Amino acid sequence: MRKRELVKQVVRAERESTIGAVLFHQAVGEVLGVNVTDMKCLDIMSLRSSASPSQLAALTGLSTGSTTAMLDRLEKRRLIARRPNPRDRRGRTVVLTAYAMKTLPALFQSLAAAKEALAARYTEGELRIVADFLAKATVVWNDERERVRSVSGKRRRRSQRSSTQSVRTPDTSV
Repeated sequence: MRKRELVKQVVRAERESTIGAVLFHQAVGEVLGVNVTDMKCLDIMSLRSSASPSQLAALTGLSTGSTTAMLDRLEKRRLIARRPNPRDRRGRTVVLTAYAMKTLPALFQSLAAAKEALAARYTEGELRIVADFLAKATVVWNDERERVRSVSGKRRRRSQRSSTQSVRTPDTSV
């Protein structure tokens, strides 16, 4: 197979993998009674152990209001708790609850075992290449998300300017 065809195959496989991940998180979210965005927040929390609401807003790209609503949903489901921030007495820190730390691994255990078994089939050299590709793909995802947000923000500002300009009434004074 030529390199160009292999590149297309890798890009397609990575796309299909991300679709599979989103749909898996949606299925787990249905079990927990939360949506996919809430699930990704839980995923971020499991990687970081704690975060402030503003950090979660920045990491997810949600507005502060949407982040608050998400945290309210997760707290209602007993998956997160808001605690006083030990470094800033005015702030809060979000942590996973004991219930979440017991429930989430059980829902992901089979997937983790299957992925570990799959990865174990590769040599150390191949795993280094896969790990390198995935780490660099993560950087590409982050860069592209920021690019889209930037374009989206510019469009939103242009749209707001044009809607304000179209609302203006013409000056008919002489």
